[in-house]
Amino acid sequence: MADSKPAEKSGGDGRIKLVSWNVNGLRATLKKDPSFTDVMAALDADVFAVQETKLQAGQVELDTPGYHQTWSYAERKGYSGTAVFSRWEPLQVVRTIGCEAADDEGRVCALEFDDFWFVDVYTPNAKQGLLRIDERMAWDERYRAFLQELDQDKPVITCGDFNVAHNEIDLKNPGPNRGNAGFSDQERDGFSNLLDAGFTDTFRALNPTLEGAYSWWSYRFNARKNNAGWRIDYFLVSDRIADRVVDATIHADVFGSDHCPVGLEIEL
Repeated sequence: MADSKPAEKSGGDGRIKLVSWNVNGLRATLKKDPSFTDVMAALDADVFAVQETKLQAGQVELDTPGYHQTWSYAERKGYSGTAVFSRWEPLQVVRTIGCEAADDEGRVCALEFDDFWFVDVYTPNAKQGLLRIDERMAWDERYRAFLQELDQDKPVITCGDFNVAHNEIDLKNPGPNRGNAGFSDQERDGFSNLLDAGFTDTFRALNPTLEGAYSWWSYRFNARKNNAGWRIDYFLVSDRIADRVVDATIHADVFGSDHCPVGLEIEL
């Protein structure tokens, strides 16, 4: 654990700033310019969540003064993985949700703070041809139930790569991609079910008609240069705290991964 300066309370008592980023390999991102730590310092979040770390315990040493480090590793080497860097020490950490399909893949870091639960997630990809769609649907169902269980205790903020563009406005080319992984009816319905279970998509709530706002671009076909992207990285909050959201941001100007960071500011 890095040097830390926890606040008197673990979250709450004012506006907090949160960031989520699928780095698609943390060690690779550390070598880029700007590096992961440069981006983390520049965005200056109270909680910084990461997906697809692709490493095991002991494979990287990060100096993050002022932050507690919480890691969730996949059993498979060089695969998946999540991490959360928080200014407050969590009261407890949960790393599995009870889904046999993917609980050994380091896909969840759930941190309890005094006033809320913070859940970092890297949702399983349905794969080309929807080869993993059954496992994906099992995950979606269990993850929804998991968040509902937490929400009975405290309000929930969940973020990460959900691997789905919810509506046509959330990707550049919805027509040709209909039925593909990330834009199948099953995955879109799964995300709708999650929202219907008591959660708010913060960015779309604040920007209901904004087009061209994406968080992931393929490395092929100059997709990022042409902004032919998908919005698959989200911040969701319990409906009962949705009115406390101050801002929801997509940091499309931050490079280093095929995803860009997304952010949330909320009064708690």
